[in-house]
Amino acid sequence: MAGRCGTPLRSWSPQRLGHIAGPRLYSSQSPTVAVLFQDIDPPVINGVRKPRKPGGYQDSGADIAYTLQSKGIKVTTPDPSPQASKHEGWCFPDTEEGIISAIKNGATHLWANTILFESHPLQQSDKLTPYAPDIYIVGQPPGLVENCDDKAFLNDKLRSLGGYTLPKSWLVSDSGNLDEFVGSIQSFPIVGKPVRGRGSHGVQLCHSPVQLKQHIEALLSESPVIMVEEYLAGEEATITVMPPSPERPEHWSMLPVTRFNHADGIAPYNGSVAVTANSRAVTNEEMNDPAYGKIMEECQGVAKLIGATAPIRIDVRRFRQGSEFALFDINMKPNMTGPGRPGREDQASLTAMAAFAMGWDYGTLLQQILAGAQHLSVFRDYRSPF
Repeated sequence: MAGRCGTPLRSWSPQRLGHIAGPRLYSSQSPTVAVLFQDIDPPVINGVRKPRKPGGYQDSGADIAYTLQSKGIKVTTPDPSPQASKHEGWCFPDTEEGIISAIKNGATHLWANTILFESHPLQQSDKLTPYAPDIYIVGQPPGLVENCDDKAFLNDKLRSLGGYTLPKSWLVSDSGNLDEFVGSIQSFPIVGKPVRGRGSHGVQLCHSPVQLKQHIEALLSESPVIMVEEYLAGEEATITVMPPSPERPEHWSMLPVTRFNHADGIAPYNGSVAVTANSRAVTNEEMNDPAYGKIMEECQGVAKLIGATAPIRIDVRRFRQGSEFALFDINMKPNMTGPGRPGREDQASLTAMAAFAMGWDYGTLLQQILAGAQHLSVFRDYRSPF
């Protein structure tokens, strides 16, 4: 088990949380926003390809574009008059051609609602370079995402540094000694999952050696490396850490959102069950439990360490009822759906639910994220702390 964090926080107030960020270049101009969706398949990284979301996040992209527009922010779209009831037409593809098309349409701010990686056009495109002095990005640097989307990589780095509470975990990469590995597991149930996942894809609670072996074999058919992790049996929650902005030059944690109604110990994918049906923000009374403040502090430490420039969402869970929390899944691209468009009333994301508990509506959340947009030069010049 990793080392423990320091003194628990005395208050959950965001103003008390976080650490001072380094120099950043923020936009002072009125933005024209173009939202990008995933039109590029992620590459194979260390033998593993992250599953692509059907539709490429056009649903949340449309929510973002529509809601920013309703807040009076100028938004440019590939379709001059996209329909509020449809996902299509609101977002530009994240290809080199799509990005340049958005800029030629007047975009000053590109909202990268997509999966990024080191070879992505936002990082590497020479054709984009001439526009760099005038462009700002909402999103994580591609180099950050490529490294930290690997659950095993980031967890190992956090363990080596100490100060972070993590479950026990093992990497499995060779089915040849699978029986020996499964036989070494002393306690069930246990979780098997991909090292580069999306949502709950491939995550399963295994109750016996036979079930674990079968699940590992299924995962290894998709990926050469998978993770087996200690099952955390207590309360699950998720914590969004916001990036620095001109008004708040530090990373800070929003209120935790607690999860319930799990399916066999695992929170269901939000595409199957809306998170509004199985999640709620933690109450002020519940926040008197110092375990929340302690894990929020750890989450902020992760965001500061990796240099997050957009929200990250960290899933945490107690080892057992009433115990402290452990970090078990660090998401570089939180789901960002929200209500506003017709028929989307129940589509608040976990981050949006935390914002509602603070008194922000979905549009205000998006405006706060937009305020932290980084100049393309800062985005491209990111250097890993590891």
